Amino acid sequence: MLDLDALDVEEIATALADQTDYEHRWLVDPRTGEIAFWTSDTGIDGENPVDLDDLDLVVIDPLPPYVWYQDMVDFADGLSDRAAGERLHRSLQGKGAFRRFKNELYQRNPDLISLWHTFRDARARRRAVEWLRDEDLISGDEAQRFLDENPAPALP
Repeated sequence: MLDLDALDVEEIATALADQTDYEHRWLVDPRTGEIAFWTSDTGIDGENPVDLDDLDLVVIDPLPPYVWYQDMVDFADGLSDRAAGERLHRSLQGKGAFRRFKNELYQRNPDLISLWHTFRDARARRRAVEWLRDEDLISGDEAQRFLDENPAPALP
């Protein structure tokens, strides 16, 4: 088991959210907790291609988009400013929801940007710790301690 305090939870959260493509992967060394970045062209050292199956590392597969979409829904639904919440909620309808949500937030509700980042990042860190626990890289007790000390963010 790894020590949670020695892990870069932010980087693992970033890896879990990375939806770009399958030509690269984030990996974690189960012995040290070191994060590596692999590409199909340059491996993990940036020069030598290597097959993922040849590495003794744990692949950090991204969570499905609906997980991150739900964060946007919960954020919009949880705002006390009902007009802003309704506009954000409407932006989430149909294809292109992620882009429209961002546009709505940055163009019409810049006062909510900081709150959104705090909300999104806190949820992402909690998911990273839950992922580490589920992969048996940290103990359940250590994960629970983190989750207790970092509750899901509340919205005003």
